[in-house]
Amino acid sequence: MEQALTDTLRRSLRDLRISVTDRCNFRCTYCMPKAVFGRDFQFLPRSALLTFEEIARLVRILSGMGVRKVRLTGGEPLLRHEVEKLVAMLAGIEGVEDLTLTTNGSLLARKARTLKEAGLHRVTVSLDSLDDAIFRSMNDVDFPVVRVLEGIEAAEAVGLAPVKVNMVVKRGVNDGSILEMARFFRGTGHVLRFIEYMDVGTTNGWRMQDVVPAAEILAILRREADLEPVEPGYRGEVARRYRYRDGSGEIGIIASVTQPFCGDCTRLRLSSEGKLYTCLFSSLGHDLRALLRGGRTDEQVAAFVRGVWEGRRDRYSELRTQETARQPKVEMSHIGG
Repeated sequence: MEQALTDTLRRSLRDLRISVTDRCNFRCTYCMPKAVFGRDFQFLPRSALLTFEEIARLVRILSGMGVRKVRLTGGEPLLRHEVEKLVAMLAGIEGVEDLTLTTNGSLLARKARTLKEAGLHRVTVSLDSLDDAIFRSMNDVDFPVVRVLEGIEAAEAVGLAPVKVNMVVKRGVNDGSILEMARFFRGTGHVLRFIEYMDVGTTNGWRMQDVVPAAEILAILRREADLEPVEPGYRGEVARRYRYRDGSGEIGIIASVTQPFCGDCTRLRLSSEGKLYTCLFSSLGHDLRALLRGGRTDEQVAAFVRGVWEGRRDRYSELRTQETARQPKVEMSHIGG
């Protein structure tokens, strides 16, 4: 096995996030606003997407370069036809220790069992409010919250647990749902994580004044819960973790805006058409599809990735300003969260 890679800031490569489709059945305003991603929006043709075989080949190569955790994202990954076949292919690759998937939960009740049987370890579900009116407004396709909750229940029932539940908090939109979400998931075994509204891409109208800082979220939670910090489970963990002192579970807060964690970032991101991104806020992707379809050997592909990672110097969140936040960046729907 090759020696683990490090970049210019001595950050190791450990995590790979793979977008398997650029399509989604939601139009969340902070990710894929309907004004941009409307009926006439041209998504990638099927021929442009990496095949399952191409994805599996890349994961085999990257597992030999230090990748241990693989997360499937989108768009909405469960929209990719027979995605469970890809899960089975990846589950059998030596070196992959953690195989997970992030979903909006809309199709999870139907897919949970086949995903588990294929070898998926866990799921993360995006859920921004338990208030049905707020949730329908935020997903902007009038999708009911109860069906996402059914998906979480189905995932738990088949052993895709603990389920992580991600709530993007936007001031004046769903910040009033913070305590309700905490009460609901406390004691369930699921891990609720609050995410600061981020300036990913350029279409979501991000403004700093819409961000609810992590410190404020924690203060709201502490109004009625005794929380203590938990040490990170591994280097590069994005959430700051807290547990209830009475043993009823834990929550996490992902604060890339006010408390950046670039210094420990171990993640590569692969878009659905095979571009490699070294940061969630990148504007430039590196074309791996051309290498895969151009007859390059595994060794040549590995050498290309090695060059990309070893030259990596991304620190966007640590350097963010209002001006840089408006600079062109790849959309979150294109490379996942």
